[in-house]
Amino acid sequence: MKIRIGAGSCGIAAGALKAQEAVEAEIKNRGLNMEVQITGCIGMCHHEPLVDVIDDNGREFTYGHVTPEIVKTIFAEHIEGGSPVEKYLVATSDSPNEFLAGQTRVALRNCGLINPEEIDDYIKQDGYQALEKVVAKSTPEEVIAEIKASGLRGRGGAGFPTWFKWNAARQNPGTEKYVVCNADEGDPGAFMDRSVLEGDPHSVLEGMAIAGYAIGAGEGIIYARAEYPLAIRRVEMAIKQAQAKGLLGANLFGSDFSFNIRIKQGAGAFVCGEETALIASLEGERGMPRLKPPFPAQSGYWGKPTNINNVETLANVPWIIAAGGSAFAAMGTEKSKGTKVFALAGKIKRGGLVEVPMGLSLRDVIFKVGGGIKQDRQFKAVQMGGPSGGCIPTALLDTPVDYDSINQTGAIMGSGGMVVMDETTCMVDIARFFLDFTQKESCGKCVQCRIGTKRMLEILERICNGQGKENDLELLEEIAVKVKEGSLCGLGQSAPNPVLTTIRYFRDEYEAHIRDKKCPAKQCKALITYRIDAKKCKGCSLCARKCPVGCITGEKRQPYTINQDQCIKCGNCLEVCPAKFGAVTVE
Repeated sequence: MKIRIGAGSCGIAAGALKAQEAVEAEIKNRGLNMEVQITGCIGMCHHEPLVDVIDDNGREFTYGHVTPEIVKTIFAEHIEGGSPVEKYLVATSDSPNEFLAGQTRVALRNCGLINPEEIDDYIKQDGYQALEKVVAKSTPEEVIAEIKASGLRGRGGAGFPTWFKWNAARQNPGTEKYVVCNADEGDPGAFMDRSVLEGDPHSVLEGMAIAGYAIGAGEGIIYARAEYPLAIRRVEMAIKQAQAKGLLGANLFGSDFSFNIRIKQGAGAFVCGEETALIASLEGERGMPRLKPPFPAQSGYWGKPTNINNVETLANVPWIIAAGGSAFAAMGTEKSKGTKVFALAGKIKRGGLVEVPMGLSLRDVIFKVGGGIKQDRQFKAVQMGGPSGGCIPTALLDTPVDYDSINQTGAIMGSGGMVVMDETTCMVDIARFFLDFTQKESCGKCVQCRIGTKRMLEILERICNGQGKENDLELLEEIAVKVKEGSLCGLGQSAPNPVLTTIRYFRDEYEAHIRDKKCPAKQCKALITYRIDAKKCKGCSLCARKCPVGCITGEKRQPYTINQDQCIKCGNCLEVCPAKFGAVTVE
């Protein structure tokens, strides 16, 4: 019997290390001989901490929200008593979790199943066989042809054909070339790359080595944001283990091909997700984009041919080489092949990582895999593509998740963030939030991006504060076009997307803010008022006791009142008022 504990960042934040300590204490106290294995995130972040009990027949029992107290119960009733603890189970081998059952896992194939700190676990899953296959039996051109047959497009956002980038780097002359893994994942609500690096780092290393063989590079660099300490530690460990086994380094598998990998930590600049800005940062310069051409495949890191792919793209490569490009191409749509990983966040019941075939509808991803909206509220929109993406409304829920279909909505696929919103979300405030992010992250090189996003943000803030003007929407659209057309890189070119899509699909909400001085979602503090209905108030004093500024007064068992001049609109009164009374309202 074996115990496996989900110890990705999400699991650790939820208490996985305490659960692990409790497991090890129970094993010691009970005198048991059991293996305890850590693993990465399997994607069910909404059930963390997760603990798997795997019996001698290979059957798995997954427990969710595991505390040290629950660990004691699991040991007493399941491990020693032989009866699984039903009330804590979230999945079994015989009854798969519906969250996972709706997925097809390629990039995430090993996450949550193997120990990312033990290379032998990866090797047992046929790890590094794809690298051996290409080095021993294939020419670089044949490898590129296999990637072309798969239809793999870059999973970092642009969706550029992977084979084309590899081929361009291959065709450019030079004995010194580089493979760069872009792990600078900066979108709010996105955690795909982090989870892959934490849960299956060797798949990325193997993918980089295959890319290196294909383009003729001898060195790989992983550019990872310093905010990912666990991912960086596990990748560093994986590199050392691969080197020790001769799977990275000189003369791999007895060939003339040598390949090494190192890590460069970035300082968290969002703009460094752009290829040329990333290269500038690698070279020790300020991360700012430059004009293209030349493209990195022509002149990249230190002016040498450089291929840049993101984490998810590279994690797919070993699977494609092992299974064949046609197997990957058999999934997805005509122009968007394979699977895509998404980070489900926001007002969703089952938040976490999902991997589904391209072409599945947004409705299926959100309601079937994700379980729908928290508290069964009404779905309002989903933000796709991060701060550079757009908001897709209810009317477009049946849109297939593929590059072209998502682009037609005004959003972008991006790296795979999906922030789900319900009826309580103010779309004007959402546009303000994302534009505030991109405005702060602008490198400032382009006047249009540096100043244009600032002027747009000022207008949005004015609207949210109830000071909007009749021509604000037209002005926003006019500036947005100029920012998109005049910006050098993808940050500025896509920064207006959240504003343009919310105006396009939720114009009435903007007009309510501007003309009626009302926030339909009742979120913008300057446009809402909290009141206590004297007929419903029972004088329980809960609201008064929870008010941080003491603006609620009254006598017990008599209706209370709110002093509007002092109210800071924190919403505590609404939150604590018993639902059976419903005395506090927001207008």
